[in-house]
Amino acid sequence: MTGQVRTVDGRVAGRRGQATRQKLLDCLSDMLSSSPYRDVKVIDVARKAGTSPATFYQYFPDVEGAVLEIAEEMAKEGASLTDLVAGRSWVGKSGRQAAEELVEGFLSFWRQNDAILRVVDLGAAEGDKRFYKIRMKILNAVTNSLTDSIKELQSKGKVDKDVSAAAMAGSIVAMLAAVAAHQKGFTSWGVKQQELKPNLALLVHLGVTGKKPTK
Repeated sequence: MTGQVRTVDGRVAGRRGQATRQKLLDCLSDMLSSSPYRDVKVIDVARKAGTSPATFYQYFPDVEGAVLEIAEEMAKEGASLTDLVAGRSWVGKSGRQAAEELVEGFLSFWRQNDAILRVVDLGAAEGDKRFYKIRMKILNAVTNSLTDSIKELQSKGKVDKDVSAAAMAGSIVAMLAAVAAHQKGFTSWGVKQQELKPNLALLVHLGVTGKKPTK
């Protein structure tokens, strides 16, 4: 965490205060992994952190405010997802590798942040603009770079110019997000993780290049 950390009333938190604040966030993150978001109460977070509700309210206006802090930090980490696409070649065997690494990186990020992403998705679906902006920040990290990749392929005559690069990239990323959020559900269809990834990578490659990957 960088920069000054302030309490709700604007005071700069000292080192001990920052540690307490971070412990509250860590405990809240743990609770979101095992409890429905709506069931998490301030008193329970404070108790788990070994402090009082009054201390919680020094740093956050409510549970939702603390959740947004966690989500913002997660979104900053999500900005690195652009590295999975930016500057990658989608020609020949390189395209197959690019698709596989994008799928692996995207699914991995979703698994690592599953609890907070569920809350972000819920908030966005309910029309909360704060959660919607966080969700779009994560998705844009991939969508914008993927759009550039498709445009580059078009400029080289490798993808039909009638294809809307932005629409294709957005569709691919929306598909990845939906699949990533449903990873556990695939087992009920008899699909194993090792089967999911290569087939998802095939769809990504087809979407970007319009061709099956080179073996």
